[in-house]
Amino acid sequence: MGKGGENMAAWLVSLNTLKVQPFILPPLGPHDVKVQMKAVGICGSDVHFLKTMRLADFIVKEPMVIGHECAGIIEEVGSEVKNLAVGDRVAIEPGISCSRCKICKDGRYNLCPEMKFFATPPVHGSLANQIVHPADLCFKLPDNVSLEEGAMCEPLSVGLHACRRAKVGPETNVLIMGAGPIGLVTMLVAHAFGVPRIVIVDVDDHRLSIAKDLGADEVVKVSSNIQDVDAEIVQIHEAMGASVHLAIDCVGISKTMSTALRATQAGGKVCLVGMGHPHLTVPLTSAAAREADIVGCFRYKNTWPLCIEFLGTGKIDVKPLITHRYGFSQEEVVEAFETSARGGNAIKVMFNL
Repeated sequence: MGKGGENMAAWLVSLNTLKVQPFILPPLGPHDVKVQMKAVGICGSDVHFLKTMRLADFIVKEPMVIGHECAGIIEEVGSEVKNLAVGDRVAIEPGISCSRCKICKDGRYNLCPEMKFFATPPVHGSLANQIVHPADLCFKLPDNVSLEEGAMCEPLSVGLHACRRAKVGPETNVLIMGAGPIGLVTMLVAHAFGVPRIVIVDVDDHRLSIAKDLGADEVVKVSSNIQDVDAEIVQIHEAMGASVHLAIDCVGISKTMSTALRATQAGGKVCLVGMGHPHLTVPLTSAAAREADIVGCFRYKNTWPLCIEFLGTGKIDVKPLITHRYGFSQEEVVEAFETSARGGNAIKVMFNL
């Protein structure tokens, strides 16, 4: 906490400027909890907001608290909260849907037009000493799952939702485009879902070596040049040594999506997770002629219980993904974001509060 017990938070105040400043919390509603933040991870979207003040159609118009991958300890519970108690360690789902609209009632609450999502303007995020959040979006962690692992449930949920959307299973050979944090967690989930074979591609040797260590069957280094797609598809097929039933694109640029569509077998499936570019130019006609199913994927829904189950049973180990740790001071917040933005050998940068 700040001076005089003030709640402090990391605010994105302007382009490339983060400041640790006081953050006044809303009052605790009957169904809310107050959580003392303990672990907060940096996501690519956080860095993107810092560098450009926007992401897709979301524009930062006034100072905003950053951060959305988080876990902490319950400090206070609202009068109607039954399932959580002070002292419980919880992983936090960062998006609050309206739960009333037709989309929510259809069970696809991740697509709610009224979604209030941490650190997506104008909603404040969670890189703070304390936050207030609905109790039903706070999930109790078993004793053998750390708070850092709890914070990793958020990126892990993206991989889990992608694998569910694409109906991954023990008969699906999977190609993953991109060995960044989301490509890697998607690979871990695909393994947990019993996938027989996974090939992962990236432009970076270091990331590919990490993917191999984490259980990729084969890795293929690719270029960023779209002219190389033909040759790279040959390499991908050799690496898979079988049909590519499903490709999951965790990058989302024209080259990766073109490769995914063309590498996948006739009657196969491509799931687009990454949002690298808003407009892609891809060989859609030939993909449609081969009856490739293209599945869109946005955030996640109902994923936290299974993520926690996978972590608790050891079916998934996210600990190797956490490469850098920082405390919560002005200097460390700036340094942590610089580390994350540089990439290099950083995968997941984590704050310990």
